[in-house]
Order: sequence, then structure tokens, then C-alpha cells
Amino acid sequence: MAEHAALIAPAAAEFAGILRGIGEAELTARTPCAEYDVRALLNHLLYWGPWLEAAGRKAPPPEVATGEAEAGLVGAEWLDAAERQTARLVEVFGAPEAWQGMTALGTAEMPASFVGDMVLGEFVLHGWDLARAIGRTVDVAPEAAEAVYDSAVAMGEQARSMKVYGEEVTVAEGATTFERALGATGRNPAWTA
Repeated sequence: MAEHAALIAPAAAEFAGILRGIGEAELTARTPCAEYDVRALLNHLLYWGPWLEAAGRKAPPPEVATGEAEAGLVGAEWLDAAERQTARLVEVFGAPEAWQGMTALGTAEMPASFVGDMVLGEFVLHGWDLARAIGRTVDVAPEAAEAVYDSAVAMGEQARSMKVYGEEVTVAEGATTFERALGATGRNPAWTA
């Protein structure tokens, strides 16, 4: 949905602020993503960011020599790398044309809007994961929360079958849209480190 392009820059700005709050000692902190500590989640983001960028540009995927787990991308300059990658994703997905037509994520053909919503979800959901891990809060705009929730519901079954999302978490009656989005992606809104 090309109208979601306008949500990318504010979500990325909030995400970048969370990144800047992560200190060396917090890299081993647990996150709501059971298989990731902060370092592994940052590695995940740094590994897949170029794939998302290539999909947004409708360009071939990056050539990689290792898988995500072996990549080891969180070195001394991880914050600079993450901020530059975030800026590139904003440049690409902040433009409505990145959301139009079809593209490929690796070898999988899909609507470009699907990839755009994945990028928005990376900023919002993984931003929340990282914020929770380091004891911070995250400010999600209502429009971004709605977009992430709609996307989570639309791709829920497929994402769960691919182990991208965990089992849906039931949220309290009267939960906010963002809390419902968290639950739809297998996250407990009440999670704390």
C-alpha cells in the first residue's frame, strides 16, 4: 500500500533512537524474540536489511557467503552500519513507487507492498523488541500501529507456518491497536526483560 510510504520515516526515526540507546553491556540482554538476544537481533536486522533494500529497488539480492547465524555483523561499528542501513531503507521505502508492482525477496516473487509492510514491521516490531530488552518504551504512531496490525493479520498464518511469527498471544480486552499487533505476531505486550 503506497500510502504506507509516509509511515516509514517516522517509524525509522523512533527505531534509530532505540538503536542509539543500546550500550555494549546490553548486547547480551534477552529480547521478546526467544531465539535472539540483543546482539543476535541486531545481527538479524543487519543481515536482512540489504535483502529488503534490494527488493524495494527491484534489484537482484545481495550475494552472501554465510547464513544469518554465521554472519557476525555486530562489531565495533554496528551502530553506524545500522543507522546507514536504516537511512537507505527510508530512502527506498519512503517513495511510493517502492510499494508498487511486484518484486522478489531472494527468489520469492511477491507484491512490493508486502515487502514495504515487512520493512515497516521491522522498524516497529523489532524496535519494540529492542526497546523492551533495554528497558525503554517505544512511541508508535496510531497509523503505523494500524498498518502493522493489518499486515500481521493478513500474513499471520503464513508467517506462523514459516516460524517468522510465534503463536498468536491473546491480549486484554480493550488493548490498543499496537498491543493487538504485538499479540498477532506472537509477542506478549506485557513482556519484560
